[in-house]
Amino acid sequence: MTTTQDMAEPADHLDRGRRTPAERAVRIRRRLERLIGIAATEGNALVALRNGDEIFPAMLDAIRSAEHTVDMMTFVYWKGAIAREFAHALADRARAGIRVRLLLDGFGSRLIDKDLLVEMGRAGVQVAWFRKPLYLSLLKQNHRCHRKVLVVDEQVAFTGGVGIAEEWCGDARNPQEWRDTHVEVRGPAVDGIAAAFAQNWAECHDELFDDRDRFTLHSPQGDAVVQVVRGSASFGWQDMQTLIRVIIESAEERLRLATAYFSPDAHFIELLCAAARRGVEVEILLPGPHTDKRVCQLAGQRYYEDLLGCGVKIYQYQPTMMHAKVITVDRTAALVGSTNFNRRSLDHDEEVMLAVLDHDFTATIDAHFDTDVAASERMRSGRWKRRSPLQRAREAAVRPIRRYL
Repeated sequence: MTTTQDMAEPADHLDRGRRTPAERAVRIRRRLERLIGIAATEGNALVALRNGDEIFPAMLDAIRSAEHTVDMMTFVYWKGAIAREFAHALADRARAGIRVRLLLDGFGSRLIDKDLLVEMGRAGVQVAWFRKPLYLSLLKQNHRCHRKVLVVDEQVAFTGGVGIAEEWCGDARNPQEWRDTHVEVRGPAVDGIAAAFAQNWAECHDELFDDRDRFTLHSPQGDAVVQVVRGSASFGWQDMQTLIRVIIESAEERLRLATAYFSPDAHFIELLCAAARRGVEVEILLPGPHTDKRVCQLAGQRYYEDLLGCGVKIYQYQPTMMHAKVITVDRTAALVGSTNFNRRSLDHDEEVMLAVLDHDFTATIDAHFDTDVAASERMRSGRWKRRSPLQRAREAAVRPIRRYL
């Protein structure tokens, strides 16, 4: 584990190829702490969970073992067997006298089976809705809670990209089983994830905490350094934008980005191109033929020509919908959470992201990326330039609404 006491940040005039992994980690950590103003925590243990076959059992086991509190929020809570399984688990813990709170986005979870809401309500689950569209101004309707958080007994937390729906079940073996990444966290970083829940719960419910919140201290659980960054819907530059900008500009050898929805503004496209021009290997992994939002895909495709021309490698995932939101840099740091590389996540929605400085964790995320690239099709610059006039027209047609995608 590398702490700020171990060394000062190496001078930027040094040959970047001479920096050790430990020096790179300290450099990134101090940039993020100073520019975002959130201290990273040490002593964390993280488990990268790949796809529903790993993600859902871990989350359900944590809920079923709860002894004091369960706090959960999600953007998507739809229908199907997994939706029922989560509802039954939450209701069972509430009937056992445990404080269970569930926060659902008023738009993203509108398709939830109403019988599940009745079951949970009768069992004592406190269900709250984040900004139901019918009761909002037009301005607030555009700002959604896209965070995915589960905190159990203040000791274990989960966050990432997964929603509670059949689409996330399985292991990305076919188009019906989406590809996603979630993280199990133990240690001091749990507090930052819990704060993301508390921030949105406070808007929707009068009671922020009760006597079942013990506010326990955290003992060291591992060696990972983690900074928890929250993105909030408001005007102006946001912490989430700073986080991603710092990571891109800090890359020296390799930057990898996987995202479900790729439609950033020109500023972030230029950051990626600038990284490639200074010799960084930039790789972007995106959905391919199986995407649930074709209009968002079109908005991002208008930038392919610029990116490919700068030497950026773009891959389209073939087996199913690519829904993971991860970034790794220089085999040193990894970002994992709910934030997509699009205007909606960066400008309009409530998000949460983990900035992880841990070699082993980052290596796992990179290994997952390698596996995904092997199942992807690489976009070639010359071929993309020859795309049809109809494709170009579609890209142009979505330009006026790109900032909302």
